[in-house]
Parts: sequence; structure tokens; C-alpha cells
Amino acid sequence: MTCRGNALTVGRECHGYIVRKIIPFKEIHGVVYEFEHLATGARHLHVAVEDQENCFAVGFKTIPRDSTGVAHILEHTILCGSKKYPVRDPFFSMIRRSLNSFMNAFTASDWTMYPFASPNRKDFYNLMDVYLDAVFFPVLSELSFKQEGHRLDTAGGGDDDNKVLSYQGVVYNEMKGAMSSPDQVLSHALLEHLYPDTTYHFNSGGDPGVIPSLSHEQLVAFHRRHYHPSNAFFYTYGDIPAADHLEYISRRVLDGVGRIDPGTEVPSQPRWQAPRQAACAYAISEDEEDIDRKHQVCVAWLTSDIRDSFTVLALLVLEEVLLGNPASPLYKALIDSGMGSSLSDGTGFSADIRDTMFACGLKDVKKEDAPAVEALIIKTLAGLADNGIDRDLVDAAVHQIEFHRKEITNSPYPYGLKLFLSLASGWFHGAPPEEMINIDPDIKRLYDEMAAGPFLENMIRTCFLDNPHRVTLTLSPDTELAERENRQVAETLEKTRQALSEADMKKIEEDNALLLRLQEAEEDLSVLPTLELSDIPPEVARIREQAGPPSVVCFPQPTSGIFYFSAAAGTAELPEDLTLLAPFFCAALPRMGTKKRDYLEVARFIDRYTGGIGLSAQSHTRYTPAGECVAYVSFTGKCLERNQERLFEIIRELFCEFDFSNLERLRQLLMEYRASLESAVVHNGHRLAMSLASRNFSPASALSEQWYGVRQLQYIKAITADLNETALAAIATDLRRAAVALLRQGNLRTGLTGDDPMLGPAVSFAESLAAALPEAAGSDAFAPPVIAPPADIPLEGWSTATAVSFVASVFNTIRLGHPDAPALAVIARLLKSSFLHREIREKGGAYGGYALYNSEDGQFCFASYRDPHIVNTLEVYRRAAAFIQEDNFSDEEIKESILQVCSDIDRPLTPAEKGLRAFQRKLMALSDDQRQSFKEGVLAVTKARVVAAARACFPGDTRQYGIAVISDKDKLEAANHELVPPLALNKI
Repeated sequence: MTCRGNALTVGRECHGYIVRKIIPFKEIHGVVYEFEHLATGARHLHVAVEDQENCFAVGFKTIPRDSTGVAHILEHTILCGSKKYPVRDPFFSMIRRSLNSFMNAFTASDWTMYPFASPNRKDFYNLMDVYLDAVFFPVLSELSFKQEGHRLDTAGGGDDDNKVLSYQGVVYNEMKGAMSSPDQVLSHALLEHLYPDTTYHFNSGGDPGVIPSLSHEQLVAFHRRHYHPSNAFFYTYGDIPAADHLEYISRRVLDGVGRIDPGTEVPSQPRWQAPRQAACAYAISEDEEDIDRKHQVCVAWLTSDIRDSFTVLALLVLEEVLLGNPASPLYKALIDSGMGSSLSDGTGFSADIRDTMFACGLKDVKKEDAPAVEALIIKTLAGLADNGIDRDLVDAAVHQIEFHRKEITNSPYPYGLKLFLSLASGWFHGAPPEEMINIDPDIKRLYDEMAAGPFLENMIRTCFLDNPHRVTLTLSPDTELAERENRQVAETLEKTRQALSEADMKKIEEDNALLLRLQEAEEDLSVLPTLELSDIPPEVARIREQAGPPSVVCFPQPTSGIFYFSAAAGTAELPEDLTLLAPFFCAALPRMGTKKRDYLEVARFIDRYTGGIGLSAQSHTRYTPAGECVAYVSFTGKCLERNQERLFEIIRELFCEFDFSNLERLRQLLMEYRASLESAVVHNGHRLAMSLASRNFSPASALSEQWYGVRQLQYIKAITADLNETALAAIATDLRRAAVALLRQGNLRTGLTGDDPMLGPAVSFAESLAAALPEAAGSDAFAPPVIAPPADIPLEGWSTATAVSFVASVFNTIRLGHPDAPALAVIARLLKSSFLHREIREKGGAYGGYALYNSEDGQFCFASYRDPHIVNTLEVYRRAAAFIQEDNFSDEEIKESILQVCSDIDRPLTPAEKGLRAFQRKLMALSDDQRQSFKEGVLAVTKARVVAAARACFPGDTRQYGIAVISDKDKLEAANHELVPPLALNKI
């Protein structure tokens, strides 16, 4: 059936679908088509746009009725083989055989989604074929369920009486790690207590205490009902015609299938007549400082139906008005109270479930202050309702919404998938897509309502003050919680063991042996589609640049009317005693105020006229033969073209008229910064472990650990231990010293990205900015900083409150430019896909195992994430060297690894990202010719080259590996009974 281009009109049939709606999407010069499959009722949104990075997703409403994690475990098990592709792990195998720019799967509170993106049409349909077969025709074997979900495992002595049972499983360990994080505990508790009568009451990811009660039969039944086409929502985006997608999907999965009622509608939560109180606990180490101030208090309201697009928009505006920046009245009131360090986890408006939620609160408070926090929130909202909201706050909020709607970014997902994630929850629950895509009528209505009366003030009354469906949740630290939970699990397992017969124990061991054989079995993956090396573009993408005045470079890019500013200030002149302060300086400069405006006025100015201003401390190794360290403070800013002058005005003010004299504001920022570092430990444990393990291998690594590793957290803890006025004054003086050292003439290199017409004025603004900086004598501030890493190689364990471990091992090797560098990049992908995935994830039950080659510093890293093991994982890393040196892989696996490396090299970038990356490469002396040479080297890698590089570059002496493990104290001490030499134990 021909139904292309202009032939797609409303009411037209196309490959078994009917066109329901056609929606212009002017911001991206695209058109959105909504289709419905006539036989099954499957829905499909297609965004037609001139973008080669085509995206696909299929989602299902998955409605848990318990906390077994059935939807989450099904998401994992779905990807373990299907009817057409009956291999053990087609999903991870396709990552190796593809040029995808994104592949993953998500489980949310009430839906599960399988998205991918690829810039290659052949690859796109290869991936679609595998995804469609996986979700609609999965094998769902019991062994895969045991691997991905949960299983009983045995360890201990020889006879059955000495066997010790344990729970294993990827999702089981993943959720143990997730529920070790206070923010995850609080977020789930809010849903549990605010929605006690609907599906949101349950933990859709799975409660580790409940997961083991899920049976394989229940999993299969859940798939049968929830993964029917009648419950499916398809999405495509890009320049491949919609008709091609419809024909393919219809032929592969929909033809001949009838319609059912999947019963996945989510009812609205019955409203309460009075507010409620709730409490929950999270695990914390007994060594943690000031535990009595480690509570969180959060007040949450059930607000509008997600299908009410206008009210949702108004609540998004209110979120920005109340909480969007430090000048926002509710944000300011909470922080100024001094009762806590920063806004609580879960703060903000959540518009991704049937009944939306608004929450706010404080972290690092005393338990007895919970009523005062609640009272302060209510008092602040009542004051706004009575006295009115500043119109400038509303205009700034609407500007932020419109700016981020207009901006095309690929962070953290490709733009096409980000777009779908912004639409998915509403669409799944019946919200018309045109109302979510075209918000201009709702914005106009908002301003009309405001002109007619105190609209937003009345919304505060309706949604908050007069809304009894409210819960005040107190999250409390508990130093004994982890021990109690471990003891409870041990007791449950012991009762289970006592109830098992000898035959039962034998069956458990036989099943685990079968699983092990399955995991180790060689598979014929030729059944899976693949790309060939000939499908890889031979050239790297080169970014056109346009020289400006000295120290300014322009990158003309089609940015759709948004201008991007990038700059760098070298840190070589930064006094040594201020080195550790650099990251906080970056956090504080745009949030402290200036000599012209206080911090509230600065925050309002930034929100009103820009899309954001950011600073960060950067430490890199130059791509020169000497490999010098280059360290600098990076500045970024963005705005609509009409606001260029305003952007440079505020940047100039921050650079030339900085002011750190407000000591109370400085105290607030320090405590907020400390809280953010503390909360990141469990989420980023693998990165912190890699940083610790590699910190002594190069000056850049040493500096990076000081700026973004455990050393930074320890430093901030130390300087915030007693923030009296004298201490704050000393920090303010140090910040001024840092600003004087960094923000001077001759120490600013600038990159400007945007449409051609906006670059001319931007160059003039940039020249004026540089000329306004104070003159100062000094050497090249981009010269290598004076930093000499210690000679010792780390062998360490770092304890914190976590139910799982993060294990890293790093060794020093060659850098980009060496003939073996391309082979090492391929080796990293080969080890991750063909060895670590099997040994650490499938066998070990960790969420992830990684191998990374850093060509910049010349380091090779191993890491695991949410890992139940320490000793076994370190042994896997040791065996990895033998695996790669002994030729235990095929030519096909080499080809797949080359595809993965090239997929990273050729990953599509937005116009803004192209400019920023090109600017960063200039700072690091990485030329396009070097990049091209490296890519050619990757494409020329062979099996023989891999073996030779592995034998030449992998150390034979394990003492040359830096090792760092982040875990809880008991696990580290237990590991040390087996490790020779043992880990030196430290406390985070």
C-alpha cells in the first residue's frame, strides 16, 4: 500500500493503520503523525524531521500489583533470547554488532520502554527486528529468570548441613544497591504513602525483601497480558518515512493479531480528607559525622490528572517560580531557615504518573525540626497566595520552559528519545499528544488567566493550601538498619535451608550448574543481524571553525537561534593552597552575587535572559608527545539570539565584579555543595573507585581525584566541620584570591557557537569581555600545574553505607599516538562484551562490569557497579589479561569490537555539542588528523594485533595495578581475610 509523504492525511489507512492526527511541530521544523492499528489498537507516534539519527521505542503500560519487581525483572529477561534469535543475550550481542548511538530499556512506575537510536538505516532495521522479536516473542526461560531476577545459591562446606544459602540475581543486586541510596528510599516512600490505593504504592523496581517471592510462572503471565499489541505504544523519529516503519512493524508482529483489553488502565488515587504523616529510615554508617542532622523532611501533595495539559503546564511554571533558582521564594525560605543544607531529595513537580505530585523539603535537618519545616513551607505558600507572586518570576519561569523546549540536546539521551520521554507518560494515560507538543495555546491561556486575576495565587490555594491530600514524610538515618536487614535475610535463608530436603538442595545446585554451563557455552551468533566494517564511514567528522581575534574561535553551526558561549581560564597561576577549592569556586561564583546585584537578583537575571551559566574545573592530559597536564576552569553559557548582549552582561559582571562577602550565603552554598557530594557516593561508586585507583598514575589523574573524587568530599567535610564566622571569612578570602588568579587578561580562551549571523556580534562582545578583565603579570596560566603524584600504587578499600560494592582496578599503559592505542581501544570493548559481561554480570550478579581504555592519560580501567562480590571480581580482572593474551576470541568478535569503538567515534552530536567538543579539542591539542589516524588504526585492527598489544601492554605483575574498592566495612574486612596483600582500609 502506498502511503508516503503528502499521501498521509487524517483518516487515511496505511499498512493496517489509520492516521488519527497530524500535528505540526514548528520548533524542530517537523511533523508528528499519530496512528492507530485498526486490528489490535496498537498506537504509534512518528516524528518526521530531517535528522539522520533515527530513533525507535516500544513501550507498554506495566502495572505492578506487588513489590516483587515483576515488570523490572521481565524487562531484563525479555532481552535474554527470543523466538527468531534464541541466543543467550541478543540485546548485549547487538550492542557489539551495531553503530547504535543509544540502546537500553527502562522500567518506570507504570510503564516499560525499549528504546534505541542509530544514524545508519541498515543498522536501524537490524535493531528494530531484534527489539520487536524480543518484546513480542521472548523465550523467557526459567534459567534466564534465575540469572536476571533471583535464585538461591549455595556456598560453604562439603555436606548439605554446612551449606549456606544466598540470594543472587542481577535485579536483586541492582535493587539492593538502589535501596542503599537515601534518595531512592525517599522517592519510593513518597509514592508508597501518597498513593496507597493504586499501583504506585508498590516498588516497581522490586523490593529486595520481596523479590525472592516472584515465581517464573508469574513472570510469564505478566508478559502474556502486558506485552500484547493492544497494550503497545510505538514511537519513531527521524528522516526514515513513517510508512516504512508501519509496514515493517505490521508485517513482523501485528498481522493476524486481534484486539484484547489488557486491563492496564490506572485509576485515580481516591482523595483524602486530611493530611497525613509518614516516616521511613535509610541505612547510614555509624562512622558518619553529625548523624542527628542527617534527616530529611519532605512535604508532598497529589495534584492534577496528567491528562489536564493546562494545569500541568501551570504547575510546571509554579515549580520554576517556587523552586527554580536560589531567588525562588520557597527555595529561599527553606535554605534561609538554616534548618537544613539543601532541598530534599524528591523536591519538584513530577508529571510522569497518572496523578501528578508536587514535593519540597530539606535535607540534613534534625528530626525535631520536621514540624517546623512543614510549617515554614505552608507559611511561605500562604504568604505568596495572600501577597501575590512577582511577575518577573513568572516571566523567567516561562522563559526557562520555552528555552529548554526550543533547545536540541543529546544529553543524557539522543534528542529524539528525550522528546519521547517527555511525551510518553501523558500519552500512555490518554493525554492528547498535540497538547503536549504545542504548548503555545496553554501559555497564552496562562497569561490571559493572570491578566484576569490572581490565577497562580489561586492555584497555590487549590493545589496546596486547601488540598488535604498531603503527606509529610520524615526520612531518618539508622546505623543499625543494614545489620538488621542482613540478619533478617540470613534468618529467612536459614529457615529456607532447614525446610529443604536433600533432593531440594541437590536441585538448587543442579540448576546453578545448568546456568553456569549456559553462561559458559559457546554460541553461534550468526543468527543475529550485523553490520560490516564497510558500513562504517571512513572519515571522522570535522568541525568547521572560523578564526576570530586572538584567543577567540567561532564555530558556525545551525543552532536554531540559540547562541552558545564557551571559555576556559587556566589554573597554573592558582596558588597551591587553593587547588582543592577550585570546584567549589566554580559552584559558588554564579550563585554568590556581585557588587552590582545580590545573589537573588543574579539568579533572576540568569533565569530571565539565559538558558543557564555553568562552571567546572577540568583536568586533562594534552595529546602531545610530552603529555603535559592542562588544567582550567571551564565556563559555559547559552541564550536565545535576542539575549546575547544580556548573556555577556552577566558574564562580565560575574568575572569583573565578583563578591564573596555574604557569609551567610556562603555557608548555605558550602552545605548544599557538601550534601550533593555525599549523596553522589552510592550513585557514582564505580567512578569514584576508578578515580581512587588511578590517581597516582598521572598529574591529570591526581588533580581529577582532588577535584571530583573522594579527596574532594573529605576536603569539603573538613572545611565545613565548623563554619563559624572566622572560618567563613577565611574561605571568602580564598575565593577572592582564586578569582583574582583566574579572571585576568590573557587567561581567557573563548569558543563561540551559533548561526552565522549571530557570531559577528558575539565576537565583539567577547573582545569587550576580555578587555574588561584586570591586567595582571604572570606566566602562561595554561602551563602544566605543579603537581607530582606519589609513587605508590593504591591498594585500598573505602567504606561507606552501601549494600553492594564497586570494584576498580587500573594500570598505566600507552597513550594515543602509539601504534598499539587503537588495539587497546578495541581490547576494552572486547573484554567488556566477551568476558566481563559473562563473568561479572551473568555469573556474578553485578549490575555491570566495565573495561575502559583512556587514550588521553594512557590508562586501562576495570570497574564493576552494584557488585555483590569483591574478591571474585578482582580475580576476574586478573583472568581478563590471560583471556585477551591467549587468543580466546574470534575474528567476528574483533569486528564487533571495532564497530563499538567506531560507534563512539562517530556518535551524532547536536550543533551545540559540535562547537563545544571542537573547542575542548583545541585546548587539549587534539587535531582532526590525530583523530583520523586513530580511526584508521581502529579499522585496521586484527586478531594478531590485539594479541600482540595485550601481551605488550598488560602488566605481568599484578602489583602494577591500582586497586580501589568502595563497599561497607564488613564486606571489606571479609575480603581482606582472602586477599594477599590485603587492602588498606579507609573511611569515606
